[in-house]
Amino acid sequence: MTSRDLHYSGLVEVGKRIWKRELSAVEATQAQLDRVRRLDGRLKSYAHVMAASALEQAQAADREIATGKVRGPLHGVPIAVKDLCWTKDAPTAAGMKIYRDNRPSEDATVVAKLKQAGAIILGKLQLTEGAYSDHHPDIEPPRNPWDATLWTGSSSSGSGVATAAGLCYGSLGSDTGGSIRFPSAANGVTGLKPTWGRVSRHGVFELAATLDHIGPMARSAVDCGAMLGAIAGADPKDQTAVLEPVPDYLANLNGSLRGTRIGVDPRWTSEGVDAVTKKIFQDALRVAVDLGAEIQDIVFPDPSAVIADWFPLCGVETAVAHEATYPSRKSEYGPSLAGLIELGLKQSGTDYQKIVLRRETFRGLVRALFEKVALLAVPAQTFAAPTLSKMATLGANLELITGLLRFSCPFDMTGSPSITLPGGFTETGGPVAFQFIGRHFDEARLIAAGDAYQRVTEWHRRHPSLGD
Repeated sequence: MTSRDLHYSGLVEVGKRIWKRELSAVEATQAQLDRVRRLDGRLKSYAHVMAASALEQAQAADREIATGKVRGPLHGVPIAVKDLCWTKDAPTAAGMKIYRDNRPSEDATVVAKLKQAGAIILGKLQLTEGAYSDHHPDIEPPRNPWDATLWTGSSSSGSGVATAAGLCYGSLGSDTGGSIRFPSAANGVTGLKPTWGRVSRHGVFELAATLDHIGPMARSAVDCGAMLGAIAGADPKDQTAVLEPVPDYLANLNGSLRGTRIGVDPRWTSEGVDAVTKKIFQDALRVAVDLGAEIQDIVFPDPSAVIADWFPLCGVETAVAHEATYPSRKSEYGPSLAGLIELGLKQSGTDYQKIVLRRETFRGLVRALFEKVALLAVPAQTFAAPTLSKMATLGANLELITGLLRFSCPFDMTGSPSITLPGGFTETGGPVAFQFIGRHFDEARLIAAGDAYQRVTEWHRRHPSLGD
């Protein structure tokens, strides 16, 4: 196996090689650290590399595996986490100037669970300021490994870049308005946003409490399933983490969609959607039909009100999350995050309550759709592979904002799970993706559907050319 084959191998595949002792955890970890050292100077995906502790964890994994104890598919596999997850071995800055020297006294629950599963934590991945839309002015943003002129997605930008570039076998991201799905689409990787409450948020820096979702980003649906199996479940430190049992997400993957009814709103998923995105979405639906799925036309409830409501709702919750440092340290904030907080502070109690009521009505309407279908299929966004110059106009371009959020933030408002799958490329080589949306706590079906699609397509197996 060449070094290229190794660093672009799947997470589950590498885990099997390690527990079969064809490859040691130390060898895999050192290879990843060497690659990070060689390439990340220009990609900027890592906020902090944890080389010493990663090698210690790898050595411990090899000793344990040598005794015959294998903890599961992640045992000995190097991964990385978004730098809003607390780590006692390294700072957690959350992309913010004021937290650059912040050293938590404990690991976030998701980090602790990954370690318990035997995963090797390579380091902390860069993100936008406070996990909102823009990077802090003092931070150099990650660069898209496919094309440095393309957007990397917000806010789990480092997670998308590192996973796509072979700088980790999987990563954790967070999604409040689309920030697992945007960087997965932008960087050509698979991203899984779980149901709100499926994964503990304890020790994860908050953007908006009722909108934040923590989930895996990897090269395949199977790899995302392996990671979700490690991090999902109840947590006494987070009472919003539900008591629902966690299934074996890698069981019963048969490569078929036979009998699966997939809902599609033909108008909503095509009107105002660019030609490339539309074609790739239709191609994905044809694959689903070939796999046995039944496509059923539906009418999706008008999401325009909840998309508009997302901003003030997020602003109110972000103002709560930052009340210890804003406005007292306002000068240390970048303009985008500060603007969101100011929007939240302007909302009245009655404004907020109206948003809550509209949200609950919308949640009910979406829930009713799943009485008729098992999955929804939607594009990742209305436009393919946006450039950095295009996204620089986002704040002043309402059409661009709504096009970006049309297929993402409604499902944060409902808390619905989603899997984002690479579906093709633009003529100039930019990745394009689509999504399946599932019923609450039905991530197993999403993973099975994603795996079935990826067994017969090659998009997730394509990798950027980085001179290696």
